[in-house]
Amino acid sequence: MIAPRMEAREAAAELLARVLYAEAGERPVRAIEALAALALNRARAAQACPAAALRYAGGAEPRSLPRALIAVLRAPFQFPTRHPRHPAHARFAAPPPGDPALAVCRRIAARALGGALPDATGGALLWHDETRLPRWAMGRLPSAAIGGLVFYRERG
Repeated sequence: MIAPRMEAREAAAELLARVLYAEAGERPVRAIEALAALALNRARAAQACPAAALRYAGGAEPRSLPRALIAVLRAPFQFPTRHPRHPAHARFAAPPPGDPALAVCRRIAARALGGALPDATGGALLWHDETRLPRWAMGRLPSAAIGGLVFYRERG
């Protein structure tokens, strides 16, 4: 039997939960929440600006926030664990069904899409793991560092 098609909000919440689980599921809850806020910041930016839509949503310009979030989460190079060759891709593609960390990520994703999640990143659109310093981050001041993740606002 074929599963019924998910509504955009439900699909966005599950996709966000899986990305959060793969990228930050082993980190403190505050770090997972911060990454969720960043994803929503990118979705809102993609809705508001064609240049941001190109950069963060692969050029998609969806009208609803759930569809914008889906576009952001599916866009290439936004969340490394989405790439099939990433070492943690299996956590994204096939998370264990009963994992408590996945349940936490699902609750955070639902809160984020429901507008009940404060943005501890200060409106960040960029991020990286604190164990590495990408070239683009050199010379930038972070807007937040939470649970091993470093967040930045866009310049300009």
